[in-house]
Amino acid sequence: MSFTAGNIFIRLRKQFNVNHFQFIINARPTQPCNIINIQKRYKTKLSKPNLYVPNRNEGFSTKKEKIGVYGYCLLSVPIVTFLLGTWQVQRRKWKLNLLETLSKRINHKPIELPNNLEELESKEYYPIKVKGTFVYEKEFVIGPRSLIVDGDANSSGSFFGSGETQKGYCVITPFKLLDQDCTILINRGWIPRTHKSPVKRQEGQIEGEVEITGILRLNEKRPPFVPKHTTKDDMWYYRDVNEMAKKAGTAPIYLEMISNKDFPKFPIGSQTKVNIRNEHLSYIITWYSLSAATGYMWYKLVVKKVPGLV
Repeated sequence: MSFTAGNIFIRLRKQFNVNHFQFIINARPTQPCNIINIQKRYKTKLSKPNLYVPNRNEGFSTKKEKIGVYGYCLLSVPIVTFLLGTWQVQRRKWKLNLLETLSKRINHKPIELPNNLEELESKEYYPIKVKGTFVYEKEFVIGPRSLIVDGDANSSGSFFGSGETQKGYCVITPFKLLDQDCTILINRGWIPRTHKSPVKRQEGQIEGEVEITGILRLNEKRPPFVPKHTTKDDMWYYRDVNEMAKKAGTAPIYLEMISNKDFPKFPIGSQTKVNIRNEHLSYIITWYSLSAATGYMWYKLVVKKVPGLV
């Protein structure tokens, strides 16, 4: 074999190609190597090396993680409970203002009964002073009712020594006004069931002209699960002022008489219930606590599992 300059140059070039290929593999082991492309590039036939060249992205998911519908559904729980807590804050402000308004009205100085009945719509819970005579032959009862003491239903049973005696009725009696040609309805107060008959409470049937003060109450809609009236027996289950007035032939004006020392034991006056439930503070704490707890759960279950969000 003759070693001409051309032969030597060809052998050196082939050796350079092989060494350069090995250098690429050793220097960049994480890059994918395409043997066919390298062979085409250097125009030489190389045997496929017995090497494993790993992919740089191998072992990692190329799919982008998202919160998804499930995550957003979980997020709605803390949001809704937070809104409910905020709503209860507004409800508590409204209830406190209402209680303050009722307290001012009930403790207001007694006013005269206005001639215009339309003015009564804005006077509920105001004490009104009237003079006249009772029309006992047209009275009826509303109930059953529990005895109200200091503005709240007395359920302790200490007033009479037994909770059973607390159940009774309120006596509604027409009242003919002295200074006006008008008859109104007066809730004279509470009586036990044993005194439903007027015969057993004759001492409470005051004759002649009297002056009384009563709290103005407006018409009441029929509450849920309350039966309809039985007008046949003059038995009423709720304060239906309009129908009561039609039955008794009076104006639709209804006063709940305040206790008066000049009146006998029965009926017991001051049966206006003013103790309105105000439990909004406990609702606020409950809803906000649920919002905080479910918000933390959402963070642990969803946010921390999605790369890039934290």
